[in-house]
Amino acid sequence: MNLNLLKIFYLAARHGNLSAAARELNITQPAVTKGIQRLQEQYDLRFINRFGKKMALTDAGEALFEVAEKIFEMERFAEESIREFQKFEKGHIRVHASESFGAYYLPSITTPFCRANAHITLSVNILPSDLVVEKIVGLESDLGFISYPIDNPKIVMREILEDRLILIVPPGHPITRKHLLDPRDLEDHPMIVHEPGSAPRQALEKLVRVNKLSLTIPLELSSNRAIKEAVEAGLGIALISRKVAQEEIQAGRLAEIPLTDKTLTRKFYLVHHRDKYISEPLRALITRIDRWTQGYMRSIF
Repeated sequence: MNLNLLKIFYLAARHGNLSAAARELNITQPAVTKGIQRLQEQYDLRFINRFGKKMALTDAGEALFEVAEKIFEMERFAEESIREFQKFEKGHIRVHASESFGAYYLPSITTPFCRANAHITLSVNILPSDLVVEKIVGLESDLGFISYPIDNPKIVMREILEDRLILIVPPGHPITRKHLLDPRDLEDHPMIVHEPGSAPRQALEKLVRVNKLSLTIPLELSSNRAIKEAVEAGLGIALISRKVAQEEIQAGRLAEIPLTDKTLTRKFYLVHHRDKYISEPLRALITRIDRWTQGYMRSIF
């Protein structure tokens, strides 16, 4: 069906007047008349009967008017919805993040963002980095955060944060007497490590290679929380992101030991689909992310 012709019919029927329909459509009255005629000829049905200047809908016209009213009501709703997004009045952002970034960094960004933008719905899910990538590729996520770089033609990726890796030990541990720890000192203590492939594990393996260390590893865990609890329990020491252990260090449940190697860091990456439309709400969130991460990095380097 030609929606332009349908709209001419709808407005003429709604106003009960061809001139009023012409004014609303910004066309001439003869053009309105011709549009209605073309619509009737297309279906070989009469929708409007005219008695001089008066108009009356036929039964077919009444049925068509009811359908047209619903169609153009939805059109008005669509336009209003778009205007709301243009005015930044509402939105829904879906975020997927790796465990470390989602649990320990993202709340510092999303909490103030949600307070400042109560009209924006923010959904956050924590997943392994490979599943975050899957969600982005499948357009099931607007924005993602991963713990290692990837090469995917469907994804735009950029580094957004670099954080220091620190050594954590229980308070009162003998190693706390050292003001600065040499990597070779690690050989004297059991190490609790992240799972293979994780950023902290890769950093530790590099440290071992460069310094030709021989470490005792009694426990391997995939959860940051589990690693911190194991260290608190005295099962060993661990290399972990500074932000991840910040709460426990401030509470006195863990102690931080500086390392002589200042290159021990880990990075996080922001990802989105290459064809993703960056709406105003999403752009506002990305801006807040960039501001927070820049401020955080200035505070630690």
